[in-house]
Amino acid sequence: VQLVESGGGLVQPGGSLRLSCVGSGFTFSLYVMKWFRQTPGKERELVTTISRAGDEKNYADPVKGRFTISRDNAKNTVYLQMNSLKPEDTAVYYCSAVRPPSNLEYWGQGTQVTVSS
Repeated sequence: VQLVESGGGLVQPGGSLRLSCVGSGFTFSLYVMKWFRQTPGKERELVTTISRAGDEKNYADPVKGRFTISRDNAKNTVYLQMNSLKPEDTAVYYCSAVRPPSNLEYWGQGTQVTVSS
């Protein structure tokens, strides 16, 4: 089982990035997908979730209206489009896959996003 994130990097405030997370070794379409983020010294924060079919999405208040989650089950990939980025969005971003109802969960290794001028 593997989840591999990509797309992180350095961006100026107000800029955009799109993160990708590709899953392998499991049936991707059976898993709820999530994006988390973490900064040093803080707990991991849930950013957004998307249902297995992609028809239900939830966002944390700090990112509502700026971030969009989507998925392509044919490509075993979940995306996070991040617009209007702020310095406080700087973090390591992780994707996770959760299988209802057992809540079996897999994690990626993370990708660094840095928002700075």
